[in-house]
Amino acid sequence: MNKKAKILSVLILPLFLLTLIGGCSKKEDSKKDNTLSKTELVMGTVVKVSIYDNNDEKIMNEVFKRIREIEDLVSINKTETELDEINDNAGIKPVKVSDESFEIIEKALDYSKKSKGGYDLTIGPLVKLWSIGLPEAKVPSDNEIKEAVEKIDYNKVKLNKESKEVYLEEKGMKLDLGSIAKGYTADEVVKILKSKKVNKAIIDLGGNIYALGEKEENKPWKIGVQNPFEDRGDVVGTIDIKDKSVVTSGIYERYIEQDGKKYHHILNPKTGYPYESEIAGVTLITDKSIDGDALSTLIFTKGIEEGLEFLKELKDVEAIFISKEKKVYLTEGIKDNFKIINTDFVLAN
Repeated sequence: MNKKAKILSVLILPLFLLTLIGGCSKKEDSKKDNTLSKTELVMGTVVKVSIYDNNDEKIMNEVFKRIREIEDLVSINKTETELDEINDNAGIKPVKVSDESFEIIEKALDYSKKSKGGYDLTIGPLVKLWSIGLPEAKVPSDNEIKEAVEKIDYNKVKLNKESKEVYLEEKGMKLDLGSIAKGYTADEVVKILKSKKVNKAIIDLGGNIYALGEKEENKPWKIGVQNPFEDRGDVVGTIDIKDKSVVTSGIYERYIEQDGKKYHHILNPKTGYPYESEIAGVTLITDKSIDGDALSTLIFTKGIEEGLEFLKELKDVEAIFISKEKKVYLTEGIKDNFKIINTDFVLAN
């Protein structure tokens, strides 16, 4: 095995077709007329919030304070979080957590049950083993993978709703909330903005987009769906949305390459290896970002045909599938909205 494995990490975002301000700063990016925009590196990604009908800096400060609060509770990129405490006490004792952490974990456990473990919040040992997207990324040995998989089982997560306690029944188990925490955070930002009477904004948490209100009266926001085969900025097509979340997952989002083979970051908790799927990218359009965040991973694990069938059972959820053959598959409710603008792609259903 080549020890000089090439480590690649490409952040793929749905490109919203607005004026993008480059760079990453802890200062206000722009303040013009009634518009306010700010970008920070937080939660392990670039977060940008743009408000188009209120330039009160106090609102923006409250937004980013809230984002950092959630990061300090459940981030996998920080130490001494509540998530760390839960994992450190696996097989030892239950851990009392905040309402926020409990809500995120409860939702992740619910989706784990719905997918029968195809999506599993206890995938932490496997994610840590591969570390895809980090400098220490590697292709593990078969034995290492087998050991990690043995520690994954959502059925061994016990929640006490009254006491807000979380307990992992076996030592070595680890929760990983990376597939849902950003969605929860985006929804929290929306709550703050609405409470401040903000009616027009774009929230972008590293690809988790929430479009609040309309760009102009009777004119929704136009969101571009990222081409999963190219760098950020190249889109397959566009959709018009209002008060919706748009979340994308793809195999070219983060991966490592070794001995000429690419290993993407969406890992199968049952086999320990990246999912084998005909999907190159999938975009979920939902009312709440926490649902889109979890579903974008869950649906990827099912493949196109099964994923389309699964979505028929869910209310107010639409999806755009892009196959490795550059075919586009749409759920019924999005067919009159999504417009392909890249001629390399064709509509398949």
